Amino acid sequence: MGEVAQELGENPSAVRYWSNYFEKFIKPQRNAKGNRLFHPEDIETLKQIQFLVKKQGLTLEGAAQRLKDERRSVEARVKALNSLKDIRTLLTEVRAGL
Repeated sequence: MGEVAQELGENPSAVRYWSNYFEKFIKPQRNAKGNRLFHPEDIETLKQIQFLVKKQGLTLEGAAQRLKDERRSVEARVKALNSLKDIRTLLTEVRAGL
C-alpha cells in the first residue's frame, strides 16, 4: 500500500479509499497478513482514477462512470501525461548536465 501510494504521490488512506470505492475496477489480492497486493493493472487503474479526480476534477462517482463508459480514452490520456512527465524529467537532467 505504501509503495503504491508513494508512486502515485498520494496518501495511503486515499489509495485505500479508492481501492475500496472502485472495487469493480481494482481487485488487489491480499497476503496472509491481509495487506493489499496490487498488480500492475491495478496501479494503472489507480493512476487513471487519480487523473480523473485530481486533474479533471471529477467526483468519485463521475470518475467511476467515466471509467465505465470511456476506459480507452482515459487510458490514452494517462499514458500521454506519463510520457510527457518522463520527457520533462529527461530534459531537466540533460539541461543540468550542460
